[in-house]
Amino acid sequence: MNLLIITQKVDRNDGVLGFFHNWIVKFAAEFDSLIVICLEKGEYDLPKNVKVLSLGKENGRSRLKYTVNFFRHIIRERKKYGAVLVHMTPIHILLGKFLWQLWHKEIFMWYNHEVGNRIAGSAVKSVNAAFYTSAFSFCAQFKNAIQMPAGVDTDHFIRDQNISKKENSILCLGRISPIKKIDILIETAKLLKAENIDFSLAVVGDPLEEHRNYLETLKESSEGLEQQGLLKYHGNIANYKTPEIYNKSQIYVNLSPSGLFDKTILEAMACETLVLVSGQAFKGAIDERFIFKENDPTDLAEKIKSLFALSKENKTTFGKELRQFAVDNHSLKELASRLRETVLQNR
Repeated sequence: MNLLIITQKVDRNDGVLGFFHNWIVKFAAEFDSLIVICLEKGEYDLPKNVKVLSLGKENGRSRLKYTVNFFRHIIRERKKYGAVLVHMTPIHILLGKFLWQLWHKEIFMWYNHEVGNRIAGSAVKSVNAAFYTSAFSFCAQFKNAIQMPAGVDTDHFIRDQNISKKENSILCLGRISPIKKIDILIETAKLLKAENIDFSLAVVGDPLEEHRNYLETLKESSEGLEQQGLLKYHGNIANYKTPEIYNKSQIYVNLSPSGLFDKTILEAMACETLVLVSGQAFKGAIDERFIFKENDPTDLAEKIKSLFALSKENKTTFGKELRQFAVDNHSLKELASRLRETVLQNR
């Protein structure tokens, strides 16, 4: 029960990919040893049975260097792992599959994007099993696909009674990019302002370099809201520090399409924060009052007002119900256990 994991980044301070640090910790408790190959490494504090190897992005960009290091690592370590899990980078399946199959290694893949290309499709067909969370994920259509919990550490993301939730506060947290549709939330905030609704909006996160212009466009569009103290942009916050942000917020809003199934939604739920989502993956699973029409700022504004109007007791009750949903269906502990079971079944 020795597992090789291929992932993008091992860095507990990363605001988006930092969650994977906790995944490694929990997976390490289910396997004898883990070897983790990442494109880039930063700060980490992992159990003794975990070995981290980097492809070298932290020392500069070079696709040739990444590829050489990839083959060097998987060949040198081949006697130290029996199965492989590739997380969100299907190209590594295609690069490594012939060697892994030659060595009789079981191959697994985690891929939860809504859209997939030929590389992703070919990768899914090459593995023993492909894991996904959202029923709208690209992987869901394949016979060897297995639906899994999203993997939220519900022992870490928890309601802190020492932190008071700010009245009428709205939170948007995650990587800033066009697919996250934060511009729709800005339009919603303008509608609330026009109705003289008292609120505060916090946008937490940074864009990738290619989406820097999107952030600038958002700031231009929302300049008036910022000047009036209704909106504040915050930069990147390490994933392990975000429970405090969730605990301070009354409502978390996520505008991602259905296939993304952002873990941030479940992290907020686990902290007993009310959520508003447009992703249809949650339809029928949570109360309709927490789901708004996709790309519709007017409907979102109405849903926000209805949650603001709830009594304190109802907000508390709904918060506990949302946490229970996250614990029962998407805990990291359950994900780690099911991963181990699946690897065993495929040996």
